[in-house]
Amino acid sequence: MKFSSRNLVVLMIGLALGVSLAVGSGVLANRATAPSYTGLPLNEVRALSEVFGKIKENYVEEVDDATLLENAIRGMLTGLDPHSSYLDREAFQELRVGTTGEFGGLGIVVGLEDGFVKVVSPIDDTPAQRAGIKAGDLIVRLDDTPVKGMTLDDAVKLMRGKPGTSITLLIVREGVEKPISVTLVRDRIHVKSVKQRMLEAGYGYVRITQFQERTGAELKAAIRKLEKENGASLRGLVLDLRNNPGGLLDAAVEVADVFVDSGVIVTVQGRTEDNHLKHQASPAVLVDGVPLVVLVNGGSASASEIVAGALQDHKRGVIIGKQTFGKGSVQTVVPLGNGTALKLTTARYYTPSGRSIQAKGIVPDIALQDLKVNVRQDDGLGPIKERDLAGHLENAEEGDPQAPGSPQPEGSLAETDYFLYEALNVLKGLTLISAR
Repeated sequence: MKFSSRNLVVLMIGLALGVSLAVGSGVLANRATAPSYTGLPLNEVRALSEVFGKIKENYVEEVDDATLLENAIRGMLTGLDPHSSYLDREAFQELRVGTTGEFGGLGIVVGLEDGFVKVVSPIDDTPAQRAGIKAGDLIVRLDDTPVKGMTLDDAVKLMRGKPGTSITLLIVREGVEKPISVTLVRDRIHVKSVKQRMLEAGYGYVRITQFQERTGAELKAAIRKLEKENGASLRGLVLDLRNNPGGLLDAAVEVADVFVDSGVIVTVQGRTEDNHLKHQASPAVLVDGVPLVVLVNGGSASASEIVAGALQDHKRGVIIGKQTFGKGSVQTVVPLGNGTALKLTTARYYTPSGRSIQAKGIVPDIALQDLKVNVRQDDGLGPIKERDLAGHLENAEEGDPQAPGSPQPEGSLAETDYFLYEALNVLKGLTLISAR
């Protein structure tokens, strides 16, 4: 993604900065429109000036003017909503790097909730994911520093650091009595946006970890690889968006466009004309008519919700899992000309049917609960069947069937990933219905 001069505007739809990760952005546009405000509120500005003077005169330690003014800017933005913020030089640079899929940190996408840092989702194949950090975890302490009262940016800065250095997170998890202490070693994070594999003959699986610049192209390549591995067109496909925190708007549109051949994918509406956009699907579809199941959960946010909402409204796929995060706002990053920028909430986005999912999320067509499935081992004492009777007639077409052997792959899938197991079963049902 190219960043030009002061007029560059990046339309963002991702969540708040993760650990060394800026999630979101989308449409680039040059805006030269004049400010719409008519003047400054003089009384309030006078009060701000008075506070500034009192701090300079009476604070216990001397504070330079630049620090006070920068803190005032941060306060103006963080007081608006959880996603508006001031990006200093370092944060702005990391935002640029983050959309390419390579950055440093722990691999967590976070937000603020009741003064604590809440994990929106861990990123696949990162220190956080390997350590068992889960969506919904509340981080209450970073090393010896309490998180309560911190800004999100300050907490993120504490979690940043050189690869190889460690940090201890104290986590409160729903359903667990005592706080959990987890020590993570920071690493250079390389995020592969799209992963794919065959679940069974004819049934493919694609996971999107986040929406980056090349996600649309990588998704198309992944589907072609699955078709080549299958030796024919797919009978069905599972699209996994669980714990996907969002990313680039354009990438989300490209992904939905792979499956939808006409109509609106997403609408963006703000106060100004510049913030009114409508993205339409293109006619070309890579997997036209192939049954589709989409997996989501509470860590599916922003761009993930755009895709899930578009596919649900167009009745293109069955949405399975848990209600999504519910971030339906749009952030615009406005460079200030000195290497810093504002990340400001400027619009809301809507699904094709006009639904706003802000603070609501996408409700799955089929809701699932977090379950742990244990496959019962065959003890040989199952019910007696015809083939067990002495002198039974053989099947004239197939011969005498053998006794069942080891559990089928579905059994192990049910143990390791219950949601995916159920998605595959639904996908098989859709395929059967489609065939008939």
